[in-house]
Amino acid sequence: METTDPPASLLCREVRDRTGRVYRVGESDADLLGRGRIWMVVLPWLAVTGAGCAGYASAAARDGLRDGHPWGGDLLVPAALWALCQATVALPAGLLRESRRLTARAAVLTGAAGILAGHLALAFAPNLLVACLGFGVAGGIGAGLVHATCLTLPGKWYPERRGGPTCFVASGLAFGALPFLPVLGSAPGRADHRLLLAATGAGVCLVTASAGWFFRDPPRNWWPPHSDPLRAAASPAARRPGARNPPAVRQYTAGEAARAPVLWLMWLCLLGAAGGTALGIGFLEPFGRESGFSGPVVRTAPALAVAAGAGLGAVGVLSDRVGRRTTVIAACLALGTAQFGVLAAGRAGSVPLFLGCAAVAGPAGGAVLALLAAMAADHFGENRSASVFGLVAGSPAVAVLVGLGIAAGTRGAPAPHDAFVLAGCTGLACAVPALFLKAPGRPSARRIVPNPHPLGEEMA
Repeated sequence: METTDPPASLLCREVRDRTGRVYRVGESDADLLGRGRIWMVVLPWLAVTGAGCAGYASAAARDGLRDGHPWGGDLLVPAALWALCQATVALPAGLLRESRRLTARAAVLTGAAGILAGHLALAFAPNLLVACLGFGVAGGIGAGLVHATCLTLPGKWYPERRGGPTCFVASGLAFGALPFLPVLGSAPGRADHRLLLAATGAGVCLVTASAGWFFRDPPRNWWPPHSDPLRAAASPAARRPGARNPPAVRQYTAGEAARAPVLWLMWLCLLGAAGGTALGIGFLEPFGRESGFSGPVVRTAPALAVAAGAGLGAVGVLSDRVGRRTTVIAACLALGTAQFGVLAAGRAGSVPLFLGCAAVAGPAGGAVLALLAAMAADHFGENRSASVFGLVAGSPAVAVLVGLGIAAGTRGAPAPHDAFVLAGCTGLACAVPALFLKAPGRPSARRIVPNPHPLGEEMA
């Protein structure tokens, strides 16, 4: 263990632990930001809420688009492009941020402009090509920039307990749905799609850009001064997050992380969770109608599945207390079990069970995404967590594309009953790779061999 004092700064110093990892201590969040670091949670939450609001506005205006555009307003292809661009932009955005060529502020401001352009294009598109380029490409890239930046920023400012802040920011996606629940849960055709999309795009651009203007990354290796990275805290409550989720042994680059098997286990886990969630939500309405539930119940279930994700912050706090890997396993099991619960509710004709399982399935899938964003920093360090998470975040693109195609009723789509069986099995299966999500470079307790000649023992 050693301590060095960088000559460039008199306010901070660098300390090394026994593995050689460097921690920059001495500077408080108020010294760096001029305000408390809680603002790096509240402001990203506002930005994510705005981006989620824009996404649900397009869903609410879906039926109006079909009636109001000469090209039919079919959102299948634009939505597929949106999902693809939103998932794949995280990696290049993370690399640009870590190379200092793209700041967190610039990323969110660019994302806000992309979201506005996407929704204006969707509202006034004269043909399908403009809708695909405007909403699918520009809007998808804009949403991806906002999501990737906001999900990775809190973990940099809360390295000692990043689960709660990260999951709270992720809950903004669900809060963005709340203004549209009356529209999503009502009969189709009641929304003025042009006014809805244009107003939502302008409002989201203003809110997201205003929040992103104050975004700032902490210095590399920064650690809050009230928490000693080299010594365990005296209080059991303060000591528990670090014991359950110890920091990475060193700062990995994206290339080094890509060579670690645990990264691809995280990729598989997120792929399964995204696929199970997309299948479950996509088939709630047809399965509800097939089971004989009333129209309001059938239309409310998907909206409830999305809105229930507002409680993700509690999942993050739980992960700080019991461990990130344990919470990810529990979320995967809850996702799979909820899909089979929907099937049981349909057979029994139970509306409370149907809605309750729908309310569990949605946030369970979102919890896996948020927890893996925090786990990427836990396992590979905070300095390059944006690019490392970008490697993992690309996996939902495949699942979402398949889910969109199935939900749209393409040829060969399974029956709702079979879709829920597949979604349940996928959710349970993604808990298997989660069992092996162990940080690289940290020795296993089972492999530690006791010293055969401890100090003080007489030698023959």
